[in-house]
Amino acid sequence: MTPALELASHVWHDLVDRQLTIVVPVGAVEQHGPHLPLSTDGTIAGELAARATALAADSPNLDVLRAPLIAYGASGEHEGFPGTVSIGAEVMEQLIVEYGRSACQWASRIAFVNGHGGNAVAIAAAVRLLRYEGRDAAWWPCVFPGADAHAGDAETSVMLSAARGTVRTDRAEAGVTAPVASLMDDLRAGGVAAVSSNGVLGDPTTADAERGARMIDDRARSLAASLSSWSVGDDGRLA
Repeated sequence: MTPALELASHVWHDLVDRQLTIVVPVGAVEQHGPHLPLSTDGTIAGELAARATALAADSPNLDVLRAPLIAYGASGEHEGFPGTVSIGAEVMEQLIVEYGRSACQWASRIAFVNGHGGNAVAIAAAVRLLRYEGRDAAWWPCVFPGADAHAGDAETSVMLSAARGTVRTDRAEAGVTAPVASLMDDLRAGGVAAVSSNGVLGDPTTADAERGARMIDDRARSLAASLSSWSVGDDGRLA
């Protein structure tokens, strides 16, 4: 993506008298098994936001920029593993609210692209408040259809495509592959460490970079279409 589409590369004069849509990737710093980096969620959110911004920039009457990544999130379920840094749901919600209040003083619209499922409740609540206050905010989840839950085939495939050099393929190993619904009681009580000793919910050994590239392309196109149509549901989610 060119610097012209990156918010951080501009000076303030560049942003005067523009009807801007700002795309903000939101990630987390948390364990992703023995083979994926702590920054996985942010990398994926950032990649999707960048590609979607570039695609959406070709839409008529849409002036769009990608903002820098919000790197931290609500990751308490992963705190049983070293490296995880969680700011909690309450702080996450307030961060998004204050971010939106500030950015919407000069931007017309703002879309938060969420790369970590644990952020979803907080981001949705924040966006609902922003919209209630009259700000045109929305959120969009980085969800891959049919994906396993955490650090498994899907995330590893995507990372092999987006940031292959960060993936320790020699350390990839299957974790717990039971349906997440069957694990929920234990997950709520003790987090991921209570159900998976290696932090993986899925099987990364089947990951494939080419499939990951197709997954990224599909979701980036979906996000770009959502940015262009800007149809926002009652929960603040971009359709």
